[in-house]
Amino acid sequence: MLVLSRKKGQSVVIQDSIEITVLEIDGDTIKLGISAPKEMPIVRKELLLSVKESNIDSVAQPTDIAALSEQLKKIKK
Repeated sequence: MLVLSRKKGQSVVIQDSIEITVLEIDGDTIKLGISAPKEMPIVRKELLLSVKESNIDSVAQPTDIAALSEQLKKIKK
C-alpha cells in the first residue's frame, strides 16, 4: 500500500487516467473528488462488500426444488 499525505486541493494521478483530488477536510472526514473514464466503475468499498455478502447469502440459502416446481406449475396455468 502506498501512503501519501495530501492537502486540500492536491491530487494524486493513477495511470494518467484517474485523478483523485482532496476537496475538503473537516475533522476526521475527507471529501475526495475522483475523475476517471466513464467506463471505469467506481464503487465505495463498504457497498461492494455488502453486495458480495448478499450474493454469498443468496447462494447459501437451501433450495426447495419441490416448492419451486409447484410455483412454476401454477405460473404456467
